[in-house]
Amino acid sequence: MYFTKRSKEPTPVAHTSVWMCCEEACSGWMREDYSFAKKPTCPLCSSMMEKKMKMIPVL
Repeated sequence: MYFTKRSKEPTPVAHTSVWMCCEEACSGWMREDYSFAKKPTCPLCSSMMEKKMKMIPVL
């Protein structure tokens, strides 16, 4: 028998507005659309977050 792995089509990505943690040691971020607070704090380290753009997969 002969099996091949089908190549998946690439996942589309787009520039998306996100909240990123200001702490250098922390890599926390969240999509702006999914945050309820106007100025959220990082759920991982509880420090301030700032608004940035990031290339992430489209949902």
